[in-house]
Amino acid sequence: MISGIQASGRLHIGNYFGAMKQFVEYQDEYDSYIFVANFHALTTVKNAEELRTDTHNLILDYLAIGLDPKKVTLYSQTDVPEVTELAWYFNCLVTMPWLSRAHAFKDAGAKGKEINVGLFDYPVLMSADILIADADVVLVGEDQRQHVEMAREIAEKFNNTFGDTFKLPKELIKKEVAIVPGIDGRKMSKSYGNDIKLFGTDDEIRSQVMKIVTDSKDVSEPKDPETDNIFALHKLVSQDQLSDLEKRYREGGIGYKESKEILAENIIKLVTPMRERRKEFENNSARVAEILKAGGERARAQAQAKMRGVRKKIGVL
Repeated sequence: MISGIQASGRLHIGNYFGAMKQFVEYQDEYDSYIFVANFHALTTVKNAEELRTDTHNLILDYLAIGLDPKKVTLYSQTDVPEVTELAWYFNCLVTMPWLSRAHAFKDAGAKGKEINVGLFDYPVLMSADILIADADVVLVGEDQRQHVEMAREIAEKFNNTFGDTFKLPKELIKKEVAIVPGIDGRKMSKSYGNDIKLFGTDDEIRSQVMKIVTDSKDVSEPKDPETDNIFALHKLVSQDQLSDLEKRYREGGIGYKESKEILAENIIKLVTPMRERRKEFENNSARVAEILKAGGERARAQAQAKMRGVRKKIGVL
C-alpha cells in the first residue's frame, strides 16, 4: 500500500479521518509506504524554509498519530528522485487532452487560477509515485479516485507500448470517511480556510468548532442530523454519545452551541495523546532523522531496482 500527504501547511482533522487514521489501521495488513509529498508541494509552496518546515512537521505528524517505523516505510518524496525521471517517461506517453480531463486541473481553471505546468502534470507525478513502488493499493480520499484511475491507465499504456512492467493499482477508499466536511459544509481544506487543525491548541480547536455553519433553529426545535454540519463531525469523534445526540437532535432539546461544545471536547480528547507523542518526537530530532533516513533508503532501493528494468525497456540503458 502507498499513500502520501502534501507538505503544505498544518494538517487538519479532515486529513486525519480522510486518510491518516487508515494509515495506522492498515499498517499491520499491508507493507505500507507512506511519504511526504514535497515534490507535489512545489506547485504551491515557493519558499525554501517553509517547505523544509512543512516536510519536517509532517513526519512528526505521521509519527504522532501512531505510525510505527518498524512496520511502515516513512520517507520524503524528494529522497526518491527516480520518481521525477519516471514521470518524464510517462509524460512522453500521455497527451495534453488526456491530462486536461483531471478534476483538480479543471477545478483550478474554473476558479480562474493561473495554472503552472506542475499542477497540470500532477497526476503523472502521482502515477510515478504509485507505480515505481509496485503498489497494489493506494489509500486515498474520494476526491483522489480519478488520479488512481489515471495511474492505472498510464501503467496499461506503458505495458502495451514497452511490455509488461507495472502493476495495475487499485484505490482503497473507506466509504464512511471519504469526504470530511469543513466548518462551512464544503470538503475540509486548507485552501478553503474551513478546517479544524489536528494539532491545534485547545482554544484554537474550540474557536474553529464554534464557527461551524448551522441553520437558525432554536434549542427546542427538532433538527435533522443528516444535514447538520456539526453532526457530520460527531459521527467521526462522538461515537459513544451518537445515539443520544441523534435522539436529542430529532426530538429537540439540544442547541447548536451545546452540540459544538460537546464536539470540541471530543476532538480535544482524541488529539491530546497524539499531541503528547508529537512532543516526544519533536524533542528527539536525532531519532526522527534516523527514521527518515532509513525510510528514504528503503524506498529509493525499491525505486532504483524498478527503474533499471524501465530504462532497459525504453532503451536508455
